[in-house]
Amino acid sequence: MNNLLVFGLGFSAQQYLAADSARWARTVATVRDLARAAALETQADAVLAFDGGSVSPQLREAVEQADALLVSAPPGEAGDPVLACCGDALIKAGRVRDVVYLSTLGVYGNHDGAWVDENSECRARDGRTRRRYDAEQAWLQFGDRTGAVVTILRLAGIYGPGRSALDNVRAGTARIIDKPGQVFNRIHVADIAQAIKAAFDKRAGGIFNAADDEPTPPGDPIVYAAKLLGVAPPPVIPFDIARQSMSPMAVSFYADCRRARNDRLKSVLGVSLRYPTYREGLDAIRRSS
Repeated sequence: MNNLLVFGLGFSAQQYLAADSARWARTVATVRDLARAAALETQADAVLAFDGGSVSPQLREAVEQADALLVSAPPGEAGDPVLACCGDALIKAGRVRDVVYLSTLGVYGNHDGAWVDENSECRARDGRTRRRYDAEQAWLQFGDRTGAVVTILRLAGIYGPGRSALDNVRAGTARIIDKPGQVFNRIHVADIAQAIKAAFDKRAGGIFNAADDEPTPPGDPIVYAAKLLGVAPPPVIPFDIARQSMSPMAVSFYADCRRARNDRLKSVLGVSLRYPTYREGLDAIRRSS
């Protein structure tokens, strides 16, 4: 058999399954809330509840039969929930050959706008990004222990249909926040899907930055989206003013600044980005909407 178990059926995992579900004989996915699962359009054969703290008999069976894992469930204070609840069962079953773990560029922390690659220092010291880094290391250790090929995809800021600057401009929620020198990488969800597919295809293992070619100031996609929609962009707001109404998580995004290289994604996994910058991505979303 060739069974895939997806922990965390979010935006990226759904896009991957829509593109590559035919690869798998059976796909089981988890969500935190089964009520939400009823509204999902997914290619999974079964959707099960997993709250990160308990494992149902149905999920236990899926764990024991899994040949590959796609993990996007975030770590908590106690570490990676999948390894905490299912790690022993996965090791005992001895079936898993491949793991793709979706992480974040946030693990690099602040590099004052300098370029980073997979060999750069990870400076995240606390909070959710440090927990992500620790989870990466735990999965790599799982691979060392079991012989499974573990691929870590460090994702840039995710956008795609229904979740883009175009949607924010239409909704009137877009803000251009000016923090001099601040830049972000982004990644279209379709490019995440093909990165996941390439990870399963190539079985190279290791760490890869899944990011676009052009890190830019945060307001650039909003200005471009407004142009595509034929409306005026929102006014520019200085960061010191904007932060007063931002969530702690949003503020944390602006605390770090770096430019991420994606050379390894291209050269080792063979990924050719469909949307190398936000412009191609927003153009495609606009055409389809």
